[in-house]
Amino acid sequence: MSGTDGDADSGKGSVAVKDRKKKKKASAEESRNPFVRIWVFLTQVVAELKKVIWPTRREMITYTIVVLVFVIVMTAFIAGLDLAFAKGVLWLFG
Repeated sequence: MSGTDGDADSGKGSVAVKDRKKKKKASAEESRNPFVRIWVFLTQVVAELKKVIWPTRREMITYTIVVLVFVIVMTAFIAGLDLAFAKGVLWLFG
């Protein structure tokens, strides 16, 4: 029975260690020290960036071309509207 008691104690010990680590981590996140808060923020940012699925070079080129074409089309459309309104105002008040 002492073998099982030892196992139970070691299990309780590891739970206590985990609880202390959680408390320590929580206290670091809630710290008033601005450097600690900045450090925690930056480590969280790095952890999130590791989860990102980054696009391949080919996908990035495709996305860039699509965005540039869209911007050129919208610029031409708005320039056309501006020209049409300018001509209309000149015609109306001429």
